[in-house]
Amino acid sequence: MIWPFNKTKKQIARIEVTGAIASETRKQVLKAFKTIEEKKFPALLLRIDSPGGTVTDSHEIFTALQRLQSDKNVKVVASFGNISASGGVYIGVGAKHIVSNPGTITGSIGVILRGNNLERLLDKVGVSFKVIKSGPYKDILAFDRQTTAAEEQILQQLIDVSYSQFVATVAKGRGLEEETVRSFADGRVFTGEQALELGLVDRLGTEEDARRWAAELAGLDPDKTECFNIEEPKPFINRFIPGRSQTKSGIGMAIDELQFELSTNGLPLWLYRP
Repeated sequence: MIWPFNKTKKQIARIEVTGAIASETRKQVLKAFKTIEEKKFPALLLRIDSPGGTVTDSHEIFTALQRLQSDKNVKVVASFGNISASGGVYIGVGAKHIVSNPGTITGSIGVILRGNNLERLLDKVGVSFKVIKSGPYKDILAFDRQTTAAEEQILQQLIDVSYSQFVATVAKGRGLEEETVRSFADGRVFTGEQALELGLVDRLGTEEDARRWAAELAGLDPDKTECFNIEEPKPFINRFIPGRSQTKSGIGMAIDELQFELSTNGLPLWLYRP
């Protein structure tokens, strides 16, 4: 699709990545990247406020972000918000330039995989399961029994491979040695100020500072350049009822978190769990 107006060439696109990163986040962000290509925005302000999420979805966003810069020459500045940890960092290092607030919670470079063991509870209520399987590991991380030593070894190997990918990506994105990254990539979190000292970010500042930098990189006047927010359309009813907000209640957010927990149980995650 060819857009008839050239106004977007004088604007900065803005995308928010908020909350846990899963398939819906990936779909929305990749769709937004497509809009940037079609409208020919010269720069992107990527605001990240996320504790991370699934490995594959984070990686696909990272790859698309790099392609946007290399193939379309879009100048990208990532702005770290309240929290940009684990998968949030993975996405962030896909940007050539990163600005973090001094108080941002970031880092948590590592991989986590969790399963639930309800064996003792099931014994108390008298429930048991009969499992017929094709191989000894087909029901790995089953919730009705303890994980065996052999299974733990298999899962640890899986985690180690994903961790190595994470470390290599951070090292390449930030121009660091892998051993340097491994020295602090043990799951710990940092403030934005500490992240600057480690080389994880380029500058300390606000989102406004990141916007101005993006404008400068694109050769635009930072005092006059506006941001164009690319976001999902509001529900039809929200457009016509004054005061109706899309902001989710505490219950709605709790339901989202529970759904994420259930859908990712047993999956390797680049996710900060406080």
